Amino acid sequence: MIRRMGLAAMAVVMLIGAGQAMAQQGGPFAPRMIVNDKAITNYEIEQRIRFLRLLGNPPEIEKLAMDALIDDRLRMAEATRLGIAVTDEQLKAGMEEFASRANLSAEQFIAALGQEGVAAETFRDFVVAGLAWRQVVRARFGPRAQITEAEIDRALALTSPRAAGGGAQVLLSEIVLRADTPEFRAQAQTLARQLASGLNSEGAFAAAARKYSVSRSRDQGGRMAWMPLGNLPPAIAAQLLTLGPGEVTGPVELPNAIALFQLRAIRETGAGTPDAVSVEYARFALPGGNMADAMKLRTKLDTCDDLYGAAKGLPEDRLQREVRPVADLPADLGLELAKLDEGEVSYGLSTPQTPVLLMLCGRTPDLGDGDVDRDAVRQQLLNQRLGGYAESYLAELKADAIIREP
Repeated sequence: MIRRMGLAAMAVVMLIGAGQAMAQQGGPFAPRMIVNDKAITNYEIEQRIRFLRLLGNPPEIEKLAMDALIDDRLRMAEATRLGIAVTDEQLKAGMEEFASRANLSAEQFIAALGQEGVAAETFRDFVVAGLAWRQVVRARFGPRAQITEAEIDRALALTSPRAAGGGAQVLLSEIVLRADTPEFRAQAQTLARQLASGLNSEGAFAAAARKYSVSRSRDQGGRMAWMPLGNLPPAIAAQLLTLGPGEVTGPVELPNAIALFQLRAIRETGAGTPDAVSVEYARFALPGGNMADAMKLRTKLDTCDDLYGAAKGLPEDRLQREVRPVADLPADLGLELAKLDEGEVSYGLSTPQTPVLLMLCGRTPDLGDGDVDRDAVRQQLLNQRLGGYAESYLAELKADAIIREP
């Protein structure tokens, strides 16, 4: 994350124009938006924009900054109404936890932010709003969000063959939208939200997949074959556990795409196969080539070992072979590998400039040694449930608020 701070140099030029516009509206500390009776100033917006640029430079950054600050005002107002406050100890721990994601201490992180014009107070306010809101949600919904033993049993039955002698397989359809540039990602986010709320049948989803998807499954209306639920990245599998047949996930953010998945069917298997706890795969890039080259190469391959011959004499970074836990895979890579059997290949990670051949070398199964961590399952289900409550709660607060320009 902190390595992206080199983007800030480019951001300065863009922020000059924003600063001029703000000056025309009354200076940096003039109110830009009023949320109920609390003002959001030009300075706060500029600071949040700088902060967001350093965290990843998302598209529509000014709108994103404004929306986030409005949400924070609503969160803090509700915390105040309920008498909830963040202690100094909680704040310190929260700042340390956030900074640790960049492998820095809070002090080092604040110093790095300061070098790029982001005030320590901006970081502090960001963390306080998140911590306060977490307490608000737990106070409001904690009792009704309790997870029963039966719910844990169901989650284990669907995801762990060793727990119930079975497991689960899912039948999915996918829509994968291109998002490999800021412009395409902004378009994909808008379209994904529209599709997620409007696709209410398998036929409608299939038609949208044929029209919009860039996945190789588009010609089949996005339909994929049965696959073990445990093969999927945990973030995607968790969403599917809350769906009924015909329902569609929310937009799933991938590094170069945004995806939607429709659950067509789910079945529990009898004997099942053990969960894969890690996968071995090879990724071979062909810069300057085309998809025909990648497909021609495929005819010469039986196993991942055969790729070493194809890569002989090429730069080392052209061929990558790794073994990684399923839970640690990036979502796009994990999704492609979930579709493959040993020795099969995918071209789903290719870009218009660089075809990529991805081959599954093998899966390391979990043979069932050790006990199931039911507390970990309970916490995961609780977080999912509280997350749903929090989203609806914030939407209600926003609908009831008076949000206006000064």
